[in-house]
Amino acid sequence: MANPMADDMRRFKGSDEKNPFEAMSERFDRAAKLLGLEDDLYAVMRVPSREIKVYVPVRMDDGHIQVFEGFRVQHNFARGPAKGGIRYAPDVNIDEVKALSAWMTWKCAVVNVPFGGGKGGIVCDPRQMSIGELERLTRRYTAELIDFIGPDKDVPAPDMNTNEQTMAWIMDTYSMHARHTVTAVVTGKPVALGGSLGRREATGRGLLISIGEAVRRLNLTPDKTSIVVQGSGNVGGLGARLMYEAGYRVVGISEVGGGIYNPKGLKIPHVLEYLEKNRSFEGYPDVDYVDNKELLELECDVLAPCATENQITSENADRIRCRILAEGANGPTTPKADKILHEKGIFVVPDILANAGGVTVSYFEWVQDRMGYFWSEEEVNNRLAEKMVASFNELVHYAEKHNVDSRTAAYMLAIDRVAYDTRMRGIYA
Repeated sequence: MANPMADDMRRFKGSDEKNPFEAMSERFDRAAKLLGLEDDLYAVMRVPSREIKVYVPVRMDDGHIQVFEGFRVQHNFARGPAKGGIRYAPDVNIDEVKALSAWMTWKCAVVNVPFGGGKGGIVCDPRQMSIGELERLTRRYTAELIDFIGPDKDVPAPDMNTNEQTMAWIMDTYSMHARHTVTAVVTGKPVALGGSLGRREATGRGLLISIGEAVRRLNLTPDKTSIVVQGSGNVGGLGARLMYEAGYRVVGISEVGGGIYNPKGLKIPHVLEYLEKNRSFEGYPDVDYVDNKELLELECDVLAPCATENQITSENADRIRCRILAEGANGPTTPKADKILHEKGIFVVPDILANAGGVTVSYFEWVQDRMGYFWSEEEVNNRLAEKMVASFNELVHYAEKHNVDSRTAAYMLAIDRVAYDTRMRGIYA
């Protein structure tokens, strides 16, 4: 019998290092091989359950119709409904969405919440679109997917260039078709429409909790720990603020145009206020200016890439000078870079754990919507901390038990859980 794992390993050997689906697949293959995953289960889990491509006609403000290309990939349903964000960007493509949907499956399994992975995207430039055009785009995209999403099917959430307002439009459109209000169809909604307290800060808070566990593991203390954060948005900016408030010395932070650095530490609340007012760090006093490439190579205790994929590659991994790499973004490190970081002795808190705070609190939001009873922010944060700490400890234990690096351990743990549920359910035929 031919071994599909071996065939796929050959197919991806020497492939594009920066292709996100190939990066996910290479890591999946390694973990599956170490687990001794059966060929039949490998064949099922290696591919998405469903890929949906839609063409979305939208009447633009000037009266003409423009057709946008959209995607929704539902990777796995073994543990529950699909779960994952929707991003709006000019460079969205099916390989990216497939990779992100698979990462969501593994992320949900690592933190042990009862979802599978999903992800969506629309090829557009939201910066060039009016609010009215974005609303019409969102509502028509939702209508195209109406048979494929729902509280028990697939629960979207915000992602790149989407937000609470986008989720409110999706929830309203779905509810109009259902003929009653369905708050649990999306997460990341405004609190007044069934959103959860603590959801906006959840990814940054989960990153903070993961860093705290890694710092303790390396016998460091917050006041003696320097942190560099790439990105200043919902993950990087909020995460940096929470790190600053927790007593860490945040020495560097960046936005799209570049970053700033001060080895004595930055006053993050003031930095973020300046950025919001001026749209860049240009002119900020008493700092060194660095580009995003230089920022990643600054010497620090913790490096937290919180921007986009493929920031640490085989080209720059040997120049990374941190003790802990905590991945706030999805897929910031390529598989080739993994090997170099491992040889350098850098402890990696992989993305499918480090940024899982968002999906964890999304799960809490879905639960609260389903039962119609809402928790205080303190309760949400306490439940998040409990979940993240337990997941970190399970990952470390798994790494030690199987004598593998932390990223491989995270994939092995996730695949093991999904495989167990798939075995128990069986394949319907």
